[in-house]
Amino acid sequence: MAKKTLDDMNFKNQRVLVRVDFNVPMAKDGSGKIMDDARIRAALPTINYLMDQGAKVILLSHLGRPKGEPSEAFSLAPVASHLSSLLGQEVLFAASDRVVDDEVAKKLAGLEAGHVALLQNTRFRAEEKKNDPDFAKDLAALGDLFVNDAFGTCHRAHASNVGLASLLPSCLGRLVQKEVEVMGKALDNPARPFVAILGGAKVSDKIGVIENLLDKVDTILIGGGMAYTFLKSQGLEIGTSLLEEDKIDLARDLLKQAREKGVQFLLPLDGVIADQVAEGQETKVVKIDQIPSDKMSLDIGPETAKLFAEAVKDAGTVVWNGPMGVFEMEDFAQGTFAVAKALAECPGVTIVGGGDSASAVEKAGYKDKITHVSTGGGASLEFLEGKVLPGIAAISDR
Repeated sequence: MAKKTLDDMNFKNQRVLVRVDFNVPMAKDGSGKIMDDARIRAALPTINYLMDQGAKVILLSHLGRPKGEPSEAFSLAPVASHLSSLLGQEVLFAASDRVVDDEVAKKLAGLEAGHVALLQNTRFRAEEKKNDPDFAKDLAALGDLFVNDAFGTCHRAHASNVGLASLLPSCLGRLVQKEVEVMGKALDNPARPFVAILGGAKVSDKIGVIENLLDKVDTILIGGGMAYTFLKSQGLEIGTSLLEEDKIDLARDLLKQAREKGVQFLLPLDGVIADQVAEGQETKVVKIDQIPSDKMSLDIGPETAKLFAEAVKDAGTVVWNGPMGVFEMEDFAQGTFAVAKALAECPGVTIVGGGDSASAVEKAGYKDKITHVSTGGGASLEFLEGKVLPGIAAISDR
């Protein structure tokens, strides 16, 4: 069932509550400096549209993990000030450690059409993560309509998304609409060949994704720490590389399923080995069946990067989730960057699931060459698993 979008509603003179994802990285020195404003910018199409439509826009977001109580370190005040400069008009910051109270309601009553306000961090209240009905009601009393534009929290049922959507007429914002359309089409009706690239540390984090994708893709490429459990299941020596001992049988079974379904399942051919996960190690590239028993492989090697790039080259659709190695360290970042480059050069539809893969694409300078970089790590993973996301399911149907 299709969900309502901004185009299905009339916002003129309406008080519109918008759940956005302003969970941005802040400087560690307590200066309130925003280190990367990509998530704020991602919400601008929705905010600007609502302003143009003459709505009174009231934004809600969380920031960090304040553990359900007020914390100066997680105040959204710096975000309000940054957003003011991006919009070219003053954003009213309704600061209250209770997020919503009589003072806040009074402040917002004076908000004019075409103007924007931001509430304090919703996670200053423990009731937020519990989807507490009373907290949701207090929030809902501030608005007439609700827009969910925070894809990053759509896999969670919280008061500021699911709670509000159950109390007010609701729709998806531009950002969530794009996430659902692009990723939905990739999974339901992909241009072929359809290639999935999965990395990251653990097989256990990606079991659901692999099982769901085995029925949809033509090729799966596996890198990152999770590859070594698959290699071990094939009887290879993996040294001290990351291993989930209790998932070896499962890895073997997934490889068998892939064979039965005619899905090409590619594992690394070589790796970059070192003594331990640390900067400044002596590194060496070895064939994947030649990892010494006292070394660990921390990135895919150049042969694997070539193999993966070849598989991606003529793909109609590519979905990538999870790095190929410990990409935060320069010595073990080349494999991940090579995959980012292969995606950038692929003429098909390329989708990067949020989190580490999104950071890697950004870091490698290829973000603008990717069809869609998801703003939600956990949410995009659950979407790829074929799960229903509560934050989207709760929105009004067309």
